[in-house]
Amino acid sequence: MIIDSAQAPLYVQLADLFRQRIVKGIWKTGDKLPSLEQLGAEFEVARVTVRQAVERLTRDGLVSPQRGRGTFVTGTPTSDRWIRVETSLRSLADVYRDTHPTILTIDESTRTPRLVEGDGVAAPKYAYMRRIHSHEGRPYCVIDIWLDAEIFARRPVRFRKEMVIPLLLAMPSVKIATARQVLTIATADLEVARHLQVSVNAPVAEVRRVFTGPKRRVIYLAEVTYRGDFVHVEFDLNS
Repeated sequence: MIIDSAQAPLYVQLADLFRQRIVKGIWKTGDKLPSLEQLGAEFEVARVTVRQAVERLTRDGLVSPQRGRGTFVTGTPTSDRWIRVETSLRSLADVYRDTHPTILTIDESTRTPRLVEGDGVAAPKYAYMRRIHSHEGRPYCVIDIWLDAEIFARRPVRFRKEMVIPLLLAMPSVKIATARQVLTIATADLEVARHLQVSVNAPVAEVRRVFTGPKRRVIYLAEVTYRGDFVHVEFDLNS
């Protein structure tokens, strides 16, 4: 089987596969889609499942069935890949300026981040926040943040309501000595899928960010899970 009935309804997965063919130009505007029977044989699904997938694309304005002629590509999906994986603090702060956070959990006393070798030295206490970030009303990432409790105490109200990185950069009293992040491709578990409105096992991008201050003290650690279909990675390769 090319698609897996254990994830989302088959016709939803099939519609996503068809949509990607249009995005990638495999099916171009004006092209006629293969017949329901041909697509059913290719993906090993029933004819009714293919028809449901095509109906989904029709509602989205991507294809148009024409009586006696077949179904034709009539539109192109808009790109949702607006999130660039930035490589500078200032650029990263700019990405978040139009984001609206929703706090799921906040704990100002007990949670401690899981540090690994090379991260730095743990602060005595951290404020922990779990948030959903949304852009234009659509959730695009779930983020767990551990912020040095001493820094959190300087702006507790603002840290609860605003984006943390732009606020950190705007505080003269906060000195960021090092900042690094690691990106990993993974799949959405049940909880993340629910928060991001994607299928279980849908591709996601996991980013782990660590900021240190003087004496290698870890002042900020974040574990971020982005919707995979919102992320765009671009690097300049120098010879």
